[in-house]
Amino acid sequence: MIVNRKVLTLDEFTIQQLRSIPKATGELSSLLRDIGLAAKRVNVEVNKAGLVDILGDAGTINVQGEDVKKLDVYANNQFLGVLQHGISSAGMGSEELADIVVFNDEISNNSKYVVMIDPLDGSSNIDVNVSIGTIFSVYRRVTEKGTPCNHSDFLQKGTEQVAAGYIIYGSSTMMVYATRRGVNGFTLDPSIGEFTLSHPDIKCPDKGKIYSVNHGNFFKYDEKVRKYINLCQNKTKSDGGPYTQRYIGSMVADVHRNLIKGGIFMYPGTTDKPNGKLRLLYECNPFAFIVSVAGGKATNGKQRILDIQPTELHQRTPLFIGSKLMMEELETYIN
Repeated sequence: MIVNRKVLTLDEFTIQQLRSIPKATGELSSLLRDIGLAAKRVNVEVNKAGLVDILGDAGTINVQGEDVKKLDVYANNQFLGVLQHGISSAGMGSEELADIVVFNDEISNNSKYVVMIDPLDGSSNIDVNVSIGTIFSVYRRVTEKGTPCNHSDFLQKGTEQVAAGYIIYGSSTMMVYATRRGVNGFTLDPSIGEFTLSHPDIKCPDKGKIYSVNHGNFFKYDEKVRKYINLCQNKTKSDGGPYTQRYIGSMVADVHRNLIKGGIFMYPGTTDKPNGKLRLLYECNPFAFIVSVAGGKATNGKQRILDIQPTELHQRTPLFIGSKLMMEELETYIN
């Protein structure tokens, strides 16, 4: 059998990266591999969700006031389990949990990192078989090693992220993660059960022809945002338009598409929800980090997402994110 050694698995890639960084301890590599393991477990259940009793509502409401889906609970437990039993995380914050979970044992207290996670983004789409995903963010803790982590480790600006990524459970399952060295994508090869490097050094195109926004809320948006949406619809061919609207309703899927093809994703505040719906720490910050490293931009309409100082775990913010030139075009309207 001929083995193609040009194809790197996630484990091989992270080890290769580790070797190129002087004095690296390997904790981040281990943490990313733990997240990849949990993602593979979730992927199995997502792919057979229609065959077992994990579709539909779990009958509870999460801290966001949203109905909890059964797969949400399963995914949260998987990521919590691998991180708690690993050696690289001192604690975890999750969309599904009201407060942080502190892994208060000797090994965890000596870990360098904490993780913020949305275990199953877009879970309202589970019952209709639309792409969903996981979003995660890794911070270096600010509290002293050897002690339990606390809220100050999680309430850091997005600029302090060490790594961020997402897993998209779609026609194929992909894990994309960013460090300051770049953005790389790995596709799950079901024949060997491993994530393999398929999209090395991802760069977000400077411009695209796709805009993503919930048109159902059009008249609840600020007038400046409405003017930009009208521009997207009325651009002439000579001006690179008109843009095409694509809105899946699953943030992971929408931003992933725009990251690969170029485009802009908008989730503005509305008259009834001026702070928007998306959560800063485990939705907006991770994607802002990924897209920024890839050459794009992310803002809340007033300031860069990564510069926002969080004050609470489940803080919300408007979000505009995407290709650099499209974002600059948007800013001429909303600033």
